[in-house]
Amino acid sequence: MYLRKLKLKDAPLMLTWMHDSNVTGNLRTDFASKTIQDAESFIKDSLEDKDNLNLAIASDSDEYMGTVSLKHIEEGNAEFAITVRTEAMGRGYSWFGLESIIKKAFGEMGLESIYWCVSRKNVRAIRFYDKHNFHEAVDIPQKILDRYKEIDDLKWYFVLKGDDFNVRETVAGCKVVHIKTIPTVNTGELSFFEGMHEIPFDIKRIYYISKVPEGVRRGFHAHKKLKQLLFCPYGRIQLLLENVHGREEIELSDPSIGILIEEPTWREMLWLQKDSVLCVAASDFYNVEDYIRDYKEFISYLEA
Repeated sequence: MYLRKLKLKDAPLMLTWMHDSNVTGNLRTDFASKTIQDAESFIKDSLEDKDNLNLAIASDSDEYMGTVSLKHIEEGNAEFAITVRTEAMGRGYSWFGLESIIKKAFGEMGLESIYWCVSRKNVRAIRFYDKHNFHEAVDIPQKILDRYKEIDDLKWYFVLKGDDFNVRETVAGCKVVHIKTIPTVNTGELSFFEGMHEIPFDIKRIYYISKVPEGVRRGFHAHKKLKQLLFCPYGRIQLLLENVHGREEIELSDPSIGILIEEPTWREMLWLQKDSVLCVAASDFYNVEDYIRDYKEFISYLEA
């Protein structure tokens, strides 16, 4: 997946989310009345717009999956907005669009802050932003609030340049491991870890999963006793973990970041980029009896 300029060919798919109440139910604009001409006009106007940046979130096959925007770009600030098609939900497109546009805003455009608001009735959106460590803002400039003075019950978010909004120490209680990495000028980096040193178990088995198409989910199991270190040496993979500590997600896209799983944990892996590689270092040899492959059985195992 990647960001690109909107194209006229995106209009029919853009119209699908405009007419999808599952997408627009908590949005203030009356998208249900929009036509294909409205979608085409928006795309044409966006190509000349200097005050707003509207980009398509596209799949690897260049299919339009949603729109991510920076609006009211002025005085080093901009308002963030994102909408994705129902077909893109749960497949990593929302997080990719958010993370990519923030990096673009601070890295390429030289902005100082990004802000946005969500209706408190939009539970799905709030859950998404909260789980990715974005915090509620209370000191919003009046000039910005005036744009929404007729709307009540909004939750505001803010990101400042320099904020590391994706720093995490744990995911569902599983430790985020920073794998030792040695950089060399103009010749890349070397990363390494050793059993009983960087990770708290002796390594009995290493395996990897590769050649997976974008958008495919794998995993759907837990282990009773096996301990593992998961990391992604190439590409981008969304990792969902659930155990007694809760249910959380993290994107693996940095070869020097791993997730240490030391207790029974349900895991699902979503390939955000085709041909991404997931590597696993395990504390024991393969044992089919150690697997829990049924989610209901896993929940019962935790409660036992």
